[in-house]
Amino acid sequence: MTILLFGVTKDIIGTPTLSIPTANFTGNKTLKTVGDLRRFLTNGYPELAKLTSLAIAVNNNYAKDTEPINSYDEIALIPPVSGG
Repeated sequence: MTILLFGVTKDIIGTPTLSIPTANFTGNKTLKTVGDLRRFLTNGYPELAKLTSLAIAVNNNYAKDTEPINSYDEIALIPPVSGG
């Protein structure tokens, strides 16, 4: 699975995309939902947990933590947006 990163999430992870091995979805089934993915990412990148809000989109739609995910889904991390 490839995760698209924007704004501060790209800065935290250090790249515009992040690849997660398919084994996380097939072998041990650790990533079944958006919430599982959120925990996986914040464990690997603790700075993500410090963001006041972090939306996750699955296939171009904002997703709740209970939304199921698959290795073929298009995932994007949407950081908090500020403007003025």
